[in-house]
Amino acid sequence: MTVAVIVGVCIVLLVLAFLFPRLSRHPQRGVDKTLGAGQRAGAQAPSKLGQWLQKPFSASRKATNKSAAAGRRGRSKLPV
Repeated sequence: MTVAVIVGVCIVLLVLAFLFPRLSRHPQRGVDKTLGAGQRAGAQAPSKLGQWLQKPFSASRKATNKSAAAGRRGRSKLPV
C-alpha cells in the first residue's frame, strides 16, 4: 500500500514538474517535509533500529525528488 502511494506521488510530481516547472516546487517541498518528518521520527529509535526505520523514508524522499527533477529536465529539453 505504501509503495503504491509513493509511486503515485512520484507520478504526480513528474507530471506537475513537466507541465508547470516553477509551480511544482511547492508540492515537492511539501512531500519532502512530510517524508523528512517521518525520517527524523524513525531516526529517534535506538541503535540499528533507528537506521532501519528511517531508510524507507530516505529512499522515498530520494525517489520523489528524482521524479520532480526528471520532469523539469524533460521540460527544459523541449524546443518550445
